[in-house]
Amino acid sequence: MGRQLNHTFVVDDDRCFGCAACIALCPVNVLTLIDRLAVVDEAGCTHCELCIPSCPVFALEIKPEREAVA
Repeated sequence: MGRQLNHTFVVDDDRCFGCAACIALCPVNVLTLIDRLAVVDEAGCTHCELCIPSCPVFALEIKPEREAVA
């Protein structure tokens, strides 16, 4: 699966506890651990979703971007 237009990869920082399981699986190395929290370089993320099932607390997902309110 390629990058999904108008979607953003997000880390739920209320759930993430910094286990780093996702980091080990990222094929493009855009996930890092900062202060025990997974952080993504979203611009470099390919939305391959390989990391998502690795998260034991379901803190990773790809969400549609919210449309600007006029």
